[in-house]
Amino acid sequence: MTLENNTPGRLMAAESAQSFAVFAASAVQEIENPLSVPRAIYTVARGSSDAAANVLSYEFMRELGIPVTSLPPSVFSRGQGVDLNGCAALVISQSGASHDLVLSAKGAAKSGATVMALTNQPDSAVEGASDVTLSIGAGPELAVPATKSVIGSIGAGMALLGKLKPAYAEDAARSAKAFATMKPEHPEAEKLQSAFLRARHVYVIGRDTGYGAAHEVALKLKECCAIHAEAYSSSEVLHGPLQLATNPLMVLMLDTGLPQTQESLDQAEARFQQAGCDVHRIRVSDLNLDNLTPAAAAAALLAVIYPVILRTALALGLDPDAPETLSKVTQTT
Repeated sequence: MTLENNTPGRLMAAESAQSFAVFAASAVQEIENPLSVPRAIYTVARGSSDAAANVLSYEFMRELGIPVTSLPPSVFSRGQGVDLNGCAALVISQSGASHDLVLSAKGAAKSGATVMALTNQPDSAVEGASDVTLSIGAGPELAVPATKSVIGSIGAGMALLGKLKPAYAEDAARSAKAFATMKPEHPEAEKLQSAFLRARHVYVIGRDTGYGAAHEVALKLKECCAIHAEAYSSSEVLHGPLQLATNPLMVLMLDTGLPQTQESLDQAEARFQQAGCDVHRIRVSDLNLDNLTPAAAAAALLAVIYPVILRTALALGLDPDAPETLSKVTQTT
């Protein structure tokens, strides 16, 4: 998608197009610091970074066999922290400057954790409070919606996992090679854009690493297009949230191709179709890619959905580079 220098969305267009190269580099970066597998990992992040953390949590749990879950930054920024002896804290921050994340990194270290950070800004405050830092490697990202830094965060997390489990490093390298050859367009892009333009309420459904990707897509639909969107696991959505299918509802399903998730996704798809929803399922197999880990598959689906969300925002008369109520670095407590 080519945009003139003064055209709304030009920054997001350029930056999302760089996602493929960013992932290919970040997933194979070298880590010199010695690391051992902790008894548990707690992720600390907000917004799109938290969606990336969600993707990575499933990959780490599957590969390392240890608990990986999210801690709210307020545990450290407002509270007294928790005992993290023998554990690791994984702090993900594009800027490395958010006050609550800096306090979280410092608080986690004080509580006995090995602090690992994924940041895009060299020499940030979060990096200064961490034991080991991996570069997201996205370079300057000026559009308010994060795109290439989200993809780079997933890649950097995969590099970290490869350090903790050396055999996985080979999987990360194969994923990086495949990512570098990706076409930046989903074959259903126009159909999806039309569906988004019709939609007023969207469920984004995933499972395993696809669930984290679903959170990111739902966030971007709200952030860029002002469309109400919610993310659900394909198992949880069949409980109370299914009732909203009695109203006009678009359902976007993200399928990373993981065999263990197919039955759950199939069941959810069938139920929503029976309820008369506008159901769309995009599969990583649509991209003709091999050798992707589940985390890389989630990143690939994000990389091809970002341009669709961008074009939807522009068609709605919005500038996704600078959403009216948002700023690039959000200071929270």
